[in-house]
Amino acid sequence: MSRARETLFHVFGYTQFRGPQEDIVEHVAAGGDALVLMPTGGGKSLCYQIPALLRPGVAIVVSPLIALMQDQVSALKEVGAAADFLNSSLSFDRAMEIERSMIAGALDLLYVAPERLVTPRFLDLLDHLHEAGQLALFAIDEAHCVSQWGHDFRPEYLQLSILQERYPHIPRIALTATADAQTRREIAERLCLVDAREFVSSFDRPNIRYTIVPKDNPRSQLLAFLREHTGEAGIIYCSSRKKVDETAAALAEKGISALAYHAGMGAEERSINQDRFLREDGIVMVATIAFGMGIDKPDVRFVAHLDLPRSIEGYYQETGRAGRDGLPAEAWMAYSVADLVQQRRFIDQSEAGDEVKRVATAKLDALLGLCETTTCRRQRLLGYFDEDSAPCGNCDTCLHPPQTRDATDSARKALSCVFRTGSRFGAAHVVDVLIGKATDNVKKWQHDQVSTFGIGTELDDKGWRTLIRQLVAHGALAVDHERYGALTLTESARPILRGEAGFTMRVDTPPTKKGRNIGTGRKTDSWPEATGEEAVLLDRLRAWRSATAKERNVPAYVIFHDATLRDIARQRPDSIEGLGTISGVGDRKLEAYGEDILELLGEAG
Repeated sequence: MSRARETLFHVFGYTQFRGPQEDIVEHVAAGGDALVLMPTGGGKSLCYQIPALLRPGVAIVVSPLIALMQDQVSALKEVGAAADFLNSSLSFDRAMEIERSMIAGALDLLYVAPERLVTPRFLDLLDHLHEAGQLALFAIDEAHCVSQWGHDFRPEYLQLSILQERYPHIPRIALTATADAQTRREIAERLCLVDAREFVSSFDRPNIRYTIVPKDNPRSQLLAFLREHTGEAGIIYCSSRKKVDETAAALAEKGISALAYHAGMGAEERSINQDRFLREDGIVMVATIAFGMGIDKPDVRFVAHLDLPRSIEGYYQETGRAGRDGLPAEAWMAYSVADLVQQRRFIDQSEAGDEVKRVATAKLDALLGLCETTTCRRQRLLGYFDEDSAPCGNCDTCLHPPQTRDATDSARKALSCVFRTGSRFGAAHVVDVLIGKATDNVKKWQHDQVSTFGIGTELDDKGWRTLIRQLVAHGALAVDHERYGALTLTESARPILRGEAGFTMRVDTPPTKKGRNIGTGRKTDSWPEATGEEAVLLDRLRAWRSATAKERNVPAYVIFHDATLRDIARQRPDSIEGLGTISGVGDRKLEAYGEDILELLGEAG
């Protein structure tokens, strides 16, 4: 058995690597540079943690978030690795103590924020370690933060090129779960990893079911979705702080354990809410995108979006926080043209250059295409990352194929109405004109002067809104947010108006009641629900884990993941040796918890 496999088994308790993990570990442990793209839950951390334990000296892990550092260090200490972190949450004396441990060679891994790493003081410490041959490697986590095209750009990441300049012979590994080809190139260039070996895993998360619906009373739609996830942990993303607060309060009134998280809250309140989400069962976090990066909670059963994200990368990154344990999870989103207007306003009003704005707009258009597709959503999502796939059988369009109809005549009427009203109004006004609704917005002059008034009797208000939304997604209509969401014609509208091209409309139908089982289109790592004695034993194991975690002041999943507890409940080992064969039970955890677990199993008969 190789040293890498021995470490995997004895330290982390796993019998085999997944996907390209072993190749990455061997490459970095041998001193090679690597750029790793691996989906959330795919095991990125092991790709640098095992080389860190195999190479002499301390590994420096660059991480953007305090919560991520704390979780990773807690988990490493549980398996017996010497790990710690330096960040702003520490007292001066504690920070000095950790620095002394690092210089003394007492640490295997040290997690630091990028802004701390590039300070003269910390670089001096690294120089000392380097001269003593005690720098094992540099790991740059969440590497997409270096990309100015990306959804999580952090300017301080741009300074990390200093690692290659100052320590050219120390291996570096950059890791991310989200990067299209353009972002990948930028990561390599800005971190001086152009010559690094690139490892790209499948972006597929087969255990996640994707559902996207048009907004129609979104609060009620959300509540209906949440009724299928009673008592489960989840994240709900909103685009504004106000909406986060309002949604969290409304859910709490309905008896849902909902907490808020956004940058406008005090640091202490944010920390308390995040800690509760990580450590308690069944908490629903309502948040802006300020929450989530590095959240390692494996049993998040759903991620819901009440507003359109910025891009497919953002959507993939945020939905990827569900189902890290491989069990069935759901990604649900409600969106509207108003969301598109808002996101384009964010782009246009940003201080970015024209090229960055152009790329951001193209990314948003790609996301809109994902929302309106009539084919498999997973195929469309993976295709964005240049990955071919078959229909998944586990998204709304596969499970309930949408109906379509020829809507060419209706499309021409809508486009003509936009033109006849001077391309000055938003969707609501255009729909009123089409259906002949005389409101304050539709003055009498429009009865006489607008030839399209009342010509749209074949669709109701909702039908016309659906058609206009799809014309925007098709590119035949554009939305001008600077004129309060006014619809305007594009070049793509001309062939439809001239009769040179048709238009097929997706018909929105109410979803049928769906089961919680996932589709059969793909193999997943999920398990059937525990029943009978196994279910009772699993509940007892979870209660023991919860009490142990509270005693040790760590999240429950740091003790054991649900997958490990399920295997214990199913196999019911009756010896230390048998317990040691369970996936996720390494030597240190076997020593710390083995007797307690066997005693619990014995009491269960």
